[in-house]
Amino acid sequence: MSLHTRTRAIVVGAGIGGLATAVALRRVGVEVEIYERASELRPAGFGISVLSNAVSALRVLGLDLGLEERGQTVLHTEIMTGDGRTLRSLPIESAGEELGAPSVAMCRADLQAALLEGLGDQRIETGAVATGYETTSDGVRVRFEDGREATGDILIGADGINSVVRRQRTGDGKPRYGGFLCWLAVTPYDHPRMTKGFNAHYWGVGKRFGIHDVGHGRAYWWGTINMPTHAARSWNSDKDQVIRAYDNWADEVRHAVRTTPVEDIVAVPALDRPFLEQWGEGPVTLLGDAAHPMLPSLGQGGSTSIEDAVVLAQCLASHSDPVAALRAYENMRRERTRFMVEVSRKFAGFEQVENPVLCSLRDAYLRRAPQSVLFAPFQRALTPQLVGSA
Repeated sequence: MSLHTRTRAIVVGAGIGGLATAVALRRVGVEVEIYERASELRPAGFGISVLSNAVSALRVLGLDLGLEERGQTVLHTEIMTGDGRTLRSLPIESAGEELGAPSVAMCRADLQAALLEGLGDQRIETGAVATGYETTSDGVRVRFEDGREATGDILIGADGINSVVRRQRTGDGKPRYGGFLCWLAVTPYDHPRMTKGFNAHYWGVGKRFGIHDVGHGRAYWWGTINMPTHAARSWNSDKDQVIRAYDNWADEVRHAVRTTPVEDIVAVPALDRPFLEQWGEGPVTLLGDAAHPMLPSLGQGGSTSIEDAVVLAQCLASHSDPVAALRAYENMRRERTRFMVEVSRKFAGFEQVENPVLCSLRDAYLRRAPQSVLFAPFQRALTPQLVGSA
């Protein structure tokens, strides 16, 4: 694939979505400039799932980032009670086999390293705090806090849930709180319950826990607990609170928390936004969390950002007019990402329910629901959307 004329793209944001976008655009011949507000690219100390849809998308562009060697292919997934009894097994591995692409659990820092390697000699401008943009007769100009400016044919806002590009584009306010705090960590981990490719979700009353084998003797774990907004935003690294939250849970859960230094635990309030129907206008568009931030229930935040990047690259490769390519990308992605946002919020309410009676009914449903019904939303999410497949 190659562009009829060489397009110049400005990418604001060098998170997973921004880096994936730069890799994908360079692959199809787009000239890219990347601007990141942080003074340096710091690897995040928690995990991420790169699911079958994202792996398939990367392969369409011929991109092999070595993810299976950097992380661990998901071999079995279980939903369990807090004390470790299996409620249901999910066929994530067999779904990947049917799709021809595995799902991979990995450390976010390893995914970042893979994308940076894929960028090669591409320079990333750090310490570049975007303050706004303006369209011009031949493209777009972006302004930065330190007085810098960047000009290009198109602007891609990949600057996360608090996107400056989105705020100018839509004028919307703060993100929407999902009602629970997420504790996240990657740690060296050795426990007999965690076999190779192990992925387990433990469901309790108003809280959950997850353990994922990310390879190389490490586990990515996360915990969620319902709490008011003010408490979630001001969590003060109280490891005893995390330990108390999972008292009497399965031994592998308690072991993960006990053996992780408190400084390695990241606390993030669960946030999303109501779905945005129109992402862009003229030479400007949004991508990833800037466009469609979602709660973590489907584990698709990073994967949909990668999928966005590939679809955007495909659209730019197949349209001589870059502005038309942006609208084609948005039109392709709208229905699929709306589904991801809405289902993730719906699932969060189901997962985080606090009423013990409703929890019992929830667990009974998980045990007895037909697999075809229970797994259908996950199957839809794992099936990639690419140009020509809409």
